[in-house]
Amino acid sequence: MASLRSYLLPFAAASSLVASASLLAATSEIHINQIQVIGTHNSYHAGFAPSARRVMQKEAPKEFFAIDYSHPSLTRQLDDGVRQVELDVFSDAKGGLYLDPAMDHMIALNGLPADPPTAAPGTWEKPGFKVMHIQGVDQRSTCQPFTACLAELRAWSKAHPGHTPLFVLVETKQEPLKVKIPTVTPEPFTPAVFDALDAEIASVFPRNEMVVPDDVRGGHASLDEAVRQGGWPTVNKARGKVVFLLDQRKMEGVYSEGHPSLRGRLIFTNATPGAEDAAFTECNECSAEDIDGLVRRGYIVRARTDDPAQGQGLKNDGSRRDVVLASGAQLISTDYPAGEPSEHGYSVGFPGGVTVRCNPILTKKGQCKDAALDAAVK
Repeated sequence: MASLRSYLLPFAAASSLVASASLLAATSEIHINQIQVIGTHNSYHAGFAPSARRVMQKEAPKEFFAIDYSHPSLTRQLDDGVRQVELDVFSDAKGGLYLDPAMDHMIALNGLPADPPTAAPGTWEKPGFKVMHIQGVDQRSTCQPFTACLAELRAWSKAHPGHTPLFVLVETKQEPLKVKIPTVTPEPFTPAVFDALDAEIASVFPRNEMVVPDDVRGGHASLDEAVRQGGWPTVNKARGKVVFLLDQRKMEGVYSEGHPSLRGRLIFTNATPGAEDAAFTECNECSAEDIDGLVRRGYIVRARTDDPAQGQGLKNDGSRRDVVLASGAQLISTDYPAGEPSEHGYSVGFPGGVTVRCNPILTKKGQCKDAALDAAVK
């Protein structure tokens, strides 16, 4: 038996190589704006521990309803087919800014037992960007700090060579809370703080493992011009890489200051269509017609299928989901991917359970095969 197995192994390996070559050939002309992936909203969110949950239910039941959700680890989500994640980041240049959250004091005042720590010992004290939902109130994340989240994404990427690119949406938070309890005022995001954010990304992901604005712009005068003329790389050229995206439109000018058309930057801004830095834009509540108009202009578009505050998961209401899935939006964001359906059965996924599919607006029948897009993942 051993000798037969040894005889057959070379043939099996050769067959595998032929299959891989066939899959690569099937996606050789498909660009990364011609696909669709499922993403998660606030992908890091671990939810509330028992005592914090009781405090929120008592003190802010309406607000609690809108943020009472959680996700498993980033690794688990990627294993389940998610290909776009969202991380909310806060600047903490000196360290310790978020060490003493107001929620801990509220738990004590209510006579409740302390919840488990929100991060490993020493994490909050160290300088660097932190990942959380609401400072002082909702700080529990599945990964902490930001570089740890990035390292987890990179570990999965290295373990799955050939994956279609992962999209990482970064939401920078700096607004103070308008609540009765005392909470920390976050540090503002200035161009210098964004320099530090880029540096943290570069400390985890080597340049050749990312698709960045300089790659897409190439010899064009602007990103907007580049994407209108097919500047996005092909899926094959972007395999095994990560694309970073900035969430808030209001930070577009701050991040691009001193970097016209994002020259030298690592993150694509949520840009105003038609601006020189326009390559990615969000259209979370747009009609399918508006979304399709943007993707036909070459932009990568993120759209949401649901919102905890609107209760689609509780009502199993798929009306918005179906609109977005039928559109050309490349990044389809949900709180309920196929691996995390709501208790009422609501979820978002592609037919046949594929993790990536051909864009229904930007590809023609026979031009692209769903099965070939993410088939290199092992």
